[in-house]
Parts: sequence; structure tokens; C-alpha cells
Amino acid sequence: MEHALPLTNRQVAERLTTIADLLESQGANPFRVKAYRFAAETLLKMAHPVHELLAAEGLPGLMKLPKIGTSLARAIEQLALTGRLGLLERLHGEGAPEHLFATVPGIGREMAARIHERLDIETLAELEVSSYDGRLAEVPGMGRKRIQAVRESLAGRFRRRPLLPETKRQSRRTDEPPIGELLDVDREYRSLAEKRRLPKIAPRRFNPTGEAWLPVLHTQRDSRHYTALYSNTAHAHELGMTHDWVVIYRDDHDGEGQWTVVTSQYGGLRGRRIVRGSEVECKEHYAQYEPKSELKLLHDA
Repeated sequence: MEHALPLTNRQVAERLTTIADLLESQGANPFRVKAYRFAAETLLKMAHPVHELLAAEGLPGLMKLPKIGTSLARAIEQLALTGRLGLLERLHGEGAPEHLFATVPGIGREMAARIHERLDIETLAELEVSSYDGRLAEVPGMGRKRIQAVRESLAGRFRRRPLLPETKRQSRRTDEPPIGELLDVDREYRSLAEKRRLPKIAPRRFNPTGEAWLPVLHTQRDSRHYTALYSNTAHAHELGMTHDWVVIYRDDHDGEGQWTVVTSQYGGLRGRRIVRGSEVECKEHYAQYEPKSELKLLHDA
């Protein structure tokens, strides 16, 4: 059931409580669970609508409230203004790139599916970059005016100026987690999933029987919170990789992001687990542990 936007404080609080309940049922860190519950209680006690606070003061205004950090402020903003939150959809087992892209004006469900299938991208950040580097223009039906609308919409959603026209696919950001850490989360997830020691959710896509088959892991490294699941995208099903590709999400006070870890099929990293799009960093990571006789082969591949 769709609700009129922006959402009321009670509607946002109900969604935050649902997130807390789902995180708790899936074995997430108790402190993280409490943070969402406390945020829900805070919104219910507010005298004025949270969307008015956002309009007047933005995220900094939200972060003045008790125990509302960057991650929670972003979540509250997205829920209040759009009625959606990727974390909530993932916890429900319904997160999908096609569904996410369809929330951008000018991109319907059919076009969203076409973009995902053609470009194999999964995040709004990747969608924005593709609108500048020429890839989005290669998708049938994405003309100049529609691409410009996508750029402006995403710039507004990210609350900053549009990227410069010459912007290309970005190199790995300096504030991203170490490659070794992402690979370790992948290792932990696959190990526990194989041992059937993880709670399972019933994804709403590609699951006509409603079976709870998708293992979900909530884990952390220092202050960084991660959620890991096997990929349940159309592309993963098409290639038979639903139990190989692992999607890792980060959502905490200091940052957020999404990465896909796969088994490499080519070159010197063949058979290795790699973070897609960060092959060079993965090669450097594995090179640290290679005997000297294998090190040169790895760099020459």
C-alpha cells in the first residue's frame, strides 16, 4: 500500500521499528537494533513533522537529535521523503536494482530492467556515473533528454551539483573498506551459509514457492556494519551464479556502500574470490601472500 509523501513521523517510526525487528530476528548486533528502536521513539516524541526539520536544516538538523548519527539521519530522510529505504527492502528480501532504478523519474520498470540487464549495474551511484560516461546512452530508449533528467534527479537526491560532463567511471574511493576486509566478510558469509548456520529469508523475486532459501549475514568489522546475501538478480539466475555471487552492503555511522564478490573466471586470479570492479586491488591483496615464484606470474597475468 502506497502512502502520500512525505511520510508522517509515525509512519517513519513504524518502518524504523520494522527494521529493528528484522535485524533482531536475523541476528544483527543488539546495539544496532537498539539504535533503530531509539530513533523510532525519538520521532514519535517530536512536536513537528520530521520532513519540516529536513526542509529547514537538512541532515545536520536531524543529527542534533539524541543518538541520531549520519547513517540513521540518511535513513530517516529517505523514508520521510521517498517512503523507501534499501536496507528495509533487503531485510524483507525484495531489494532489486530494477526496483531501485524505477524510483528515478523518467525510468519505468521496463526501462529499469533493461538498464540492469544491459549495464550490469546495481546502485544509484553507478547509474549516475553511467549517465555521464556514455554507457546509459547505449541502452535502447535512453535519449539525451531522458539521460539529462536522470542526472538532475540523482543530483537532487544526492543533494549536490550534477557531476561534471567529463566525469568517468571513478577509481576506488579512499574511504572505502580495505579489499581484505570485504573478502573476509565474503568468506564468513559463504562459510556460515554452507554450514547452514545463518537465518534465511524468502526473497520476493524469482521465488514463486515463497521458500525461505536466501541466507543473510549481519556482521561488523570495528565500527563498520555489513549485510551479506547471495545475489538474487536476474543476471545471477540467468548465469547460474545465485550461490557464487555475494552482495555486501555497508550501512553505518561512518559510511555506506555496496560491493559484489565473485569467483574470477579469467587470468591470474582465476578461481579466486574478487570484488567486482576492484580486480587490481584484489591482485595486490593476494600478491602479499603468494610465494615469490608465483608472485611474478600473478603480476604478469
